[in-house]
This record gives sequence, structure tokens and C-alpha cells, in this order.
Amino acid sequence: MNLITDNLHILLLVGAAGQTAVAFLNMNLTRLLNWQDEVASMPLLLREVFQVHKWFVSITLWIFALVTFCFASRFAAGDDLLARALAGGIAVFWGIRTYIQIGYYSGSHWHGIPSRTAVHVILFFAYLFLTLTYGFCALGGLSLIAGGV
Repeated sequence: MNLITDNLHILLLVGAAGQTAVAFLNMNLTRLLNWQDEVASMPLLLREVFQVHKWFVSITLWIFALVTFCFASRFAAGDDLLARALAGGIAVFWGIRTYIQIGYYSGSHWHGIPSRTAVHVILFFAYLFLTLTYGFCALGGLSLIAGGV
């Protein structure tokens, strides 16, 4: 293995660990943001949909992380069409999430609140990192560098 191969593999493992962390944070979002009263006051259907979506987003992230932990070398190599297609799907997922972070959420949630602004900026760059890392793998990963695609 060379320096580039080792680094892309490590970046993928960092991304998998980050997705695991986001999944765990997502599962505890109600408590972390102190939304217990707001969620409890929702109509039953809205509360149920909120809980189901929370679970399914977290499960999706755990699947992305598990697949990445198991197959990071195949993602990095860029010579496996299935790995490239899966990396592309994950890149699109995170690309949309990156856009949502800056293009959908109202800035009123964090403007003037340094801790929330910091979280917003950290999440933006984390999502962008995932988009670019998986996107690079989808485009051919290391085979791009070697001139094989």
C-alpha cells in the first residue's frame, strides 16, 4: 500500500466512525436539544412519525458505517463497480444533507449563539467531508489517481 491508499482508507474509516456518531446523536436528539416537552405535546401521529424517522435515519447511517468499515479498501480501490455505485449513493445522501444544512435550516436557530453556530459549522464540514470522500470513491477512487478510469 502507498501513502494515498492508506490515507483514503483511513478517511473512509473516519467517515464510518463519524456516521456512527451522528446516528447515536440522532437517537438522542430529543434529550440533547431538550425537546421532551415539545415532542410530548405533538399530536400522536406526528410524534410517531418523528420517532420512526429518527430510527430509520439512524439505522441508515449505521448501515453506511458498517458497510464502510467492512469494505473501505474496496471503496478506496475504485475498481469495483458495486462499491463505486454504493459510494455514489452515500455521496448523494450526504451531498443533499450538506445542502440542507446551509440551504434549508433557518439561520435564526444559531445566529448569535456561539455554541449552536459552532455545531452548525462543524456539521456542515463533516457532511461535506463525507460527500467528497464517498464522491471520490464513486468516481473511481485510487484508480483515478493511477489513471485507470
